Amino acid sequence: MAKDLLLEIGLEEMPAHVVTPSMKQLEEKTAAFLTDNQLTYDAIETFSTPRRLAIKVTNVPERQADSEEEVKGPAKKIALDAEGNWSKAAQGFVRGQGLTTDDITFREIKGVEYVYVTKYTQGKPAIEVLTGLIDVIKSMTFPVTMHWSSFDFEYIRPIHWIVALFGEEVIPFEFLDVKTGRASRGHRFLGEDVTFAHPAEYEEKLSEQFVVASPQKRRAMIMEQATQLSTKNDWHIDFDEDLLEEVNNLVEYPTVFAGDFEEKYLSVPEEVLVTSMKEHQRYFDVRNAEGQLLPHFIAVRNGDRVKLDNVIRGNQKVLTARLEDAEFFYNEDKKFPIEHYVNKLKSVTFHEKIGSIYEKMQRVQVIASVIGKSVGLSGEELAALQRAGEIYKFDLVTNMVGEFPELQGIMGEKYALLHGEDPAVATAIREHYLPIASEGELPETTIGAVLAIADKLDSIFSFFTVGMVPSGSNDPYALRRQAYGIVRIIEAKQWAFPLAQLQQEVNAAINENQERFGLAFVQGSDVIDFIKGRLRQRLMTKAIRHDVIDAVLNAKESNLTTVFAAARLLKERLQDENFKPSMEALTRVMNLAKKAEETTNEIDPSLFENEAEQALYEAVEKVKAQFAERTLKENYEQLVSLRPVIDQYFDQTMVMVEDEAVRNNRLAQLQQIADMALSIASLDQIITK
Repeated sequence: MAKDLLLEIGLEEMPAHVVTPSMKQLEEKTAAFLTDNQLTYDAIETFSTPRRLAIKVTNVPERQADSEEEVKGPAKKIALDAEGNWSKAAQGFVRGQGLTTDDITFREIKGVEYVYVTKYTQGKPAIEVLTGLIDVIKSMTFPVTMHWSSFDFEYIRPIHWIVALFGEEVIPFEFLDVKTGRASRGHRFLGEDVTFAHPAEYEEKLSEQFVVASPQKRRAMIMEQATQLSTKNDWHIDFDEDLLEEVNNLVEYPTVFAGDFEEKYLSVPEEVLVTSMKEHQRYFDVRNAEGQLLPHFIAVRNGDRVKLDNVIRGNQKVLTARLEDAEFFYNEDKKFPIEHYVNKLKSVTFHEKIGSIYEKMQRVQVIASVIGKSVGLSGEELAALQRAGEIYKFDLVTNMVGEFPELQGIMGEKYALLHGEDPAVATAIREHYLPIASEGELPETTIGAVLAIADKLDSIFSFFTVGMVPSGSNDPYALRRQAYGIVRIIEAKQWAFPLAQLQQEVNAAINENQERFGLAFVQGSDVIDFIKGRLRQRLMTKAIRHDVIDAVLNAKESNLTTVFAAARLLKERLQDENFKPSMEALTRVMNLAKKAEETTNEIDPSLFENEAEQALYEAVEKVKAQFAERTLKENYEQLVSLRPVIDQYFDQTMVMVEDEAVRNNRLAQLQQIADMALSIASLDQIITK
């Protein structure tokens, strides 16, 4: 007979962002536990609130199924002695399996007979097996943990109760000072303790105590109540998914209400108002049919509707205080010109080993100029880029950003427009932070994209210069994310981006005036390798084979866009009929070319000893003649077209002959082909088997 299983971990209030991942983790670990212990089930239902993580598993059998296992032992010649008696090896083997020598059979494998026994294991009662759920609870991991009482054990929050039921039975185990039982707790303020006779009562009985245990049901309640309010008032709500998820994990019994603020605050940029409501108060903003912000908000209470008016007034009062500050900061910030704030940045440290933010801006102007010219910006665009580089961090020392750090860049754009800056400059100030997350929004404008790359490159160059290189999981200044952002911007813009050459130009410009720029950049391949590491990460998201990624990253090519193109090209050609033989031929060429001792690639046709050498020479010269002008795809096709003459060459020619002049001439010929191949990818790293 099958029964349902209920496990609930009762905790002090968890941070909202931890709740959902922890619920999923509990589900996955419980499923793995049941599978590992040969306990079948129909389905696992998950529950979570700020104070609890729970799972209900349906139709778990009352005991493990009996199992039968064929176990292989020693060879027959070892199991029996010369007189045909069981050896100590055979006796020890069966004893270890809980059997006797009477249970031994023999089975032949590849001409050799081996001892075999059939081991029968009787399944244990499920209630006994399920006490191992304590290990599931212990094994859960969290982004932050804490100690409590005198325990050494750490968890996301202190555990106050554990419900563990298998049918109507309590699964007996103890964790720290908490014994399992059938008693849970209702809403902290509205509910009382509750006991469950069996798992089927879980949701209903908690609901009676003002706890909606299902996050899906709470979410639906929030959206339904909010939609009713918006329909009643002719409002429009954009349900921000992240905010909805956070609010849902802050409450056990949601009640939605609306509040207001004075219309005068609408003179403040709406980004400030929305940030105040969303980030600080967890409110949803409301708009009219035209998308204009209205002086109202929608919020969610963790409780019922009793004395809701008091709750509304309290929330309005708190929001008004924030908006009053925002209005004051906004008006104060507008009193000073941009240059006032730029000068203040001279005394603001970017990092103690690197210098001030003002010095960073000086360096970024140079880097942006180098990149801007490289990607073909017009004179007008370069002028706007220069101006953006001169001021782009100024909003960091404004009152508004000091109070609302989330608005950096956004307020820079607003204030720049208020002071009459070119809209392109203002937009670049906002966009230079992008992408904020690894897969976040990218800069749309050309100037914003160049400034974003320049700012991120400066951070990477600077930290590498002072020896603060990310290692392992340690990356306190998010240099990996910034490098990944550079890669994504280059990919989106399809700009030629010869990283090594740009690094040399930047370093030459920066290092001639250390007094102005605060430091001198160190030249080296570490930065290039670091950024290529992020390029590898990006290519892996494109379902490109590991060997193809290795091949393109080890090419003699630092132009990131060309590397992207080569990876896409090889991915597309993997299934071509001639791909495998072509790669094998070129790999043979490249492997031999590595033995070339001379750096010169000059070929002396007078040293040729057969027609195949002459044919290969003429074919390679023809490919070389236009190699620099052709597209990547065309060059690949030309290299592939060499396969027949390469095969013929190797059929008729021994490369590593004793005659040094002939040998070097042949290696030089192969080196020319290898060099062309390496401009696309290190093709010898592609797996063709």
